Amino acid sequence: MPPSSPQPVVPPRVDPHVAASRPSPGCPLCEGDTGDVVWRDARLRVVLPDEPDFPGFTRVIWDAHVAEMTDLATAERDRMMRVVWAVEAAQRRVLVPVKVNLASLGNMVPHLHWHVVPRWPQDTRFPGSPWSAPRDGADAHAARALHDEVRARLPLYRDALAEALAALPPD
Repeated sequence: MPPSSPQPVVPPRVDPHVAASRPSPGCPLCEGDTGDVVWRDARLRVVLPDEPDFPGFTRVIWDAHVAEMTDLATAERDRMMRVVWAVEAAQRRVLVPVKVNLASLGNMVPHLHWHVVPRWPQDTRFPGSPWSAPRDGADAHAARALHDEVRARLPLYRDALAEALAALPPD
């Protein structure tokens, strides 16, 4: 009789509604808003964190402490992504980046959230990720000028973002 192969370990699906009633101790996304809240609904929030090197950086955070998109029901995943796409569209319309980075990592903070980061060649890490080291020979003066220009548009971005999110159909 051939030996049986080991069965993969499949973690149980976490019910985000139960998890929401039990914030995870020490999780910064459970313990606070982590930025200027632009919009919130019953299940998620959109914040502008203070990221000096990346003006316009926006975070979309699921309120319940779950780690993965597949911890959510299909309709919840759809809602989350509609919000992420609305954030990207507002950034493209108002901030006019050459690229928008979308990232849902969770390695450092295993609480479901998306980073929506507008990018320009003048930023000191472009074309690398926002979390990579500044590139050799990056022009700090050009980066500061870019940051000043983008920061001047942040009030318009915030307003456009709030308007676009308020126009989303309720979940």
